[in-house]
Amino acid sequence: MIEKILLAVSGLGHAEEMLKTLKEMPSIQSAKVTVLHVVSAQSTAAAMTEKWEEGGKILANAIQSLNLDPSQVSSILRQGDPKDVVCQVADEIDADLIIMGSRGLKRLQSILSNSVSQYVFQLSSRPMLLVKDDIYVKRIKRVMVAMDNSDSAKYCLSLALFLLRDIPGGQLILTNVTTDLRGKVSEVTEIIPDKNTVLAAAVAEAQKYGVQTRCVTSSGKPGEEICRLAEELNIDLLLLGSPDRRPSVAKSFVDIDRLIGASLSDYVRVNATCPVLLARTLA
Repeated sequence: MIEKILLAVSGLGHAEEMLKTLKEMPSIQSAKVTVLHVVSAQSTAAAMTEKWEEGGKILANAIQSLNLDPSQVSSILRQGDPKDVVCQVADEIDADLIIMGSRGLKRLQSILSNSVSQYVFQLSSRPMLLVKDDIYVKRIKRVMVAMDNSDSAKYCLSLALFLLRDIPGGQLILTNVTTDLRGKVSEVTEIIPDKNTVLAAAVAEAQKYGVQTRCVTSSGKPGEEICRLAEELNIDLLLLGSPDRRPSVAKSFVDIDRLIGASLSDYVRVNATCPVLLARTLA
């Protein structure tokens, strides 16, 4: 399911470390990796030459740190706007997963600071794994999926099972939050899901792959609760489905109104204390 990975590197952050951790998982070990660094245009030829040389070193250092089989890794150094180039290259190689670092900026800050990860997340339909600069990347054993009836949540479930199915001691935590916009927080409760519910169906699917599951529920503001659950349960990787938020009229432009509005996925990507994999189903 994940055979081609695009790793966008800038010389900073934990994106390379995240890929190394993923590569320890049996389901990912055969995946091909493309490491991308984008050089922004400069005002003079001398400055441009310097940036190309710097970019080449960043790529070389990233590939060296990954320590992958040379047959599994390739590199691309390209000039352009990083936001656009990441999307273009993801399409060119038909990436199954994009891995990027993120500064974890708030929504409005992301827009004003020209956030690359926010832009790519907004416009790409491909699963995207965001790794904030201030988190600790751990070996992946406990994977949490926020479940509801949406197709994107079911897609996240299938990705989680793909990742966990051959990991000894791996655990899938399925969460379902009852929305209470007053912010009244309930205890985190472990449950055995009733039959014919979305959690019961997810547990049944996990059992096909021999993946151990836990189901937990709570109530409150969904974004805050998902982040709280991830922290309290010591989650190593959080998967969250996201609706297609790209504008239907002009998909080449960022949907500013929705970017600065309330968004569950935006809240979680900024505030979660673990890596977050955001996915949406293809239209």
